[in-house]
Amino acid sequence: MKERSKSSSASNLPLILDIDDFKGDFSFDALFGNLVNELLPAFQEEEADTADGHGIGGTDVLPNGHIRAPSGATKFPQGLSAPLFPEVDALLSLFEDSCRELVDLRKQIDGKLYNLKKEVSTQDAKHRKTLTELEKGVDGLFDSFARLDSRISSVGQTAAKIGDHLQSADAQRETASQTIELIKYLMEFNSSLGDLMELSPLFSDDSRVAEAASIAQKLRSFAGEDIARAVPSVVGSVTASRVLEVAVANLQEYCNELENRLLARFDAASQRRELSTMSECAKILSQFNRGTSAMQHYVATRPMFIDVEVMNSDTRLVLGSQGSQASPSNVARGLSSLYKEITDTIRKEAATIMAVFPSPNDVMSILVQRVLEQRVTTLLDKLLLKPSLVNPPPIEEGGLLLYLRMLAVAYEKTQELARDLRAVGCGDLDVEGLTECLFSVHKDEYPEHEQASLRQLYQAKLEELRAESQKVSESSGTIGRSKGASVASSHQPISIAVVTEFVRWNEEAISRCTSFSSQPATLAANVKSVFTCLLDQVSQYITDGLEWARDSLIEAAALRERFVLGTIVSRRVAAAAASAAEAAAAAGESSFRSFMVAVQRCGSSVAIVQQYFANSISRLLLPVDGAYAASCEEMATAMSSAEGAAYKGLQQCIETVMAEVERLLSAEQKATDYCSPDDGMAPDHRPTNACTRVVAYLSRVLEAAFTALEGLNKQAFLTELGNRLHKGLLVHWQKFTFNPSGGLRLKRDITEYGEFVRSFNAPSVDEKFELLGILANVFIVAPESLSTLFEGTPSIRKDAQRFIQLREDYKSAKLASRLSSLWSSSS
Repeated sequence: MKERSKSSSASNLPLILDIDDFKGDFSFDALFGNLVNELLPAFQEEEADTADGHGIGGTDVLPNGHIRAPSGATKFPQGLSAPLFPEVDALLSLFEDSCRELVDLRKQIDGKLYNLKKEVSTQDAKHRKTLTELEKGVDGLFDSFARLDSRISSVGQTAAKIGDHLQSADAQRETASQTIELIKYLMEFNSSLGDLMELSPLFSDDSRVAEAASIAQKLRSFAGEDIARAVPSVVGSVTASRVLEVAVANLQEYCNELENRLLARFDAASQRRELSTMSECAKILSQFNRGTSAMQHYVATRPMFIDVEVMNSDTRLVLGSQGSQASPSNVARGLSSLYKEITDTIRKEAATIMAVFPSPNDVMSILVQRVLEQRVTTLLDKLLLKPSLVNPPPIEEGGLLLYLRMLAVAYEKTQELARDLRAVGCGDLDVEGLTECLFSVHKDEYPEHEQASLRQLYQAKLEELRAESQKVSESSGTIGRSKGASVASSHQPISIAVVTEFVRWNEEAISRCTSFSSQPATLAANVKSVFTCLLDQVSQYITDGLEWARDSLIEAAALRERFVLGTIVSRRVAAAAASAAEAAAAAGESSFRSFMVAVQRCGSSVAIVQQYFANSISRLLLPVDGAYAASCEEMATAMSSAEGAAYKGLQQCIETVMAEVERLLSAEQKATDYCSPDDGMAPDHRPTNACTRVVAYLSRVLEAAFTALEGLNKQAFLTELGNRLHKGLLVHWQKFTFNPSGGLRLKRDITEYGEFVRSFNAPSVDEKFELLGILANVFIVAPESLSTLFEGTPSIRKDAQRFIQLREDYKSAKLASRLSSLWSSSS
């Protein structure tokens, strides 16, 4: 801001504001302060008091950077009072001047902006004009480039066509030259048939044999094509064709002679191991039928195919010495050694083939095929002699199982050989498919042999068990049961070890099925047929075992029937009969235990088969729709015969138990047990001897049933036995007469029986014995109280009528007439 004089209204005063005041960090407060500082000392002093810093030499530095000069305080003459705001006029003048200068400054700025806009517009127009001219120039340049590119392309295409024509002309010239040369050679071969003496030195020079072979092949091709194009209807063509036939025949004779000469040279080089000469001969021979003769000749001359001792050595290594029985394990070791030797030999041959032949893959394919079809097939034919299913080899010589094991070992080891040969290299040969073909004749009838083997093993095992049983019977001096030794030899007790052996046979057969069957459907069919054999074997075996156990029950029943006596016998006969009855009872108890053991082993055998099916069979059947469900159904059907035998045997067990219960009750129960004389003695509250004997017998004999039976089978058996026991006791007690003390004794017996049958866990049986306890009260209460006994249980009224008739005082108390009126009134 510029300095100004106090007379601010003068027109020639310096400027108050400058355009520089508005540059930089503009502050209106600083601008205003600079304007009024000289006119308002008080404002200046206040600013000085509150300022943060002072200038040098007593000057103040304003915020906009201007320096404000110090001014003394304005003094008024003494005696005059200062006006209220004396600087107002000066300020107004200052503000007016400032506003005018601001207007002037704005006009200056507007003028400059206008000039700048005008100048910018002019420059922009010039720039746009320049850009337009440049775009036109660039478009013209692009058009020029396009025309140039088109011209270059056209020239290039023309040059390419010229080059093609030149190349074609050169090729035609070369072909014509070669054709002329070939015609010259062809004329040499077109002399008399079989005359090869006048040929060019080229065809007899051993150093140029490769060139001669190439030209000979070209001549054969040329002559053959010419004969094919000849038209028989044209006489000249026919004559030309006949002439060329002479040339072709001579060429064929020469090629044969040349090929034989090269093969002889190849053989000589092969014996000296001169790979370079062999390679040269093989390369030349590749022009004759693609070298097939050389490849086949090389393979056929390998020692492993022409040396008879090699074949004999293979047989001895795998089958052992002549006359000895080879085992699968020895055969496996022999095959492993032999196939390793074959693989090593082919690996060595592969190195030679790679160095000699131009098409080594084709030679390897021929070599590997020859090995499999000759060396391996010859060995397999000696090793795998397919047995007859009508007259199979005896089990003592290994049976069908030995053949199947040999087949599995040979198949596995030959598959390993195929994989090893594939790794060594066999060209395009399908070595795996060829290996499968080697075993196709055996795999076609494999399922039938596997099933026949399982049946043979089963029959052999049964014969072994019968022989052991017969030996045991002879050593003990007995011939079995009453039915004789024939029965003892037809049925055998069930053995878990035998069933486990059946499963082991089947598991081995399933492993062979898995190895021989690659398709899921074929595998499932074979597995299903093999598993069906196991079901038939186990079903027949456990059914026979149950029948064997049933035979003892039947024999025990026959012994009981044999010693049933009449009512009038002598004391000696009765004693002998009682002793025999005891023996029959012991036989019955033993047969009961034997059958329960058989049932338990039967259940264990079925569980073993089911577990085997779940672990090993099901996963092989699941991929084929319906196979799993069909096998489950077959398993249920196969076990139905065993279930039928078990059901019949359990019924016979109940008959055996009840027969002994009836015998004990008949022998041990006394009339005085329930109708003791009134001798003044205290009543006996113990169970009767017959009850004690029966409960002890049942506890002893049913221990085997509790162990052998499980689940619903156990519940059904014990429920049926409890019902039969209840019925038998009712029939037994109706043979006696009861007085009140006898009724108490009977009630004690019923409590004893009830506590025992509670271990059956059969609610219906428990309820029946509870009702028996209520029925026993008819012997205890006074006659006039009988009507009140059955008010809550009318269902036992019929049994109660029969029981009441057994009261000692039934006639003396005239209970018949009393009860008839009671029943009629209640009904």
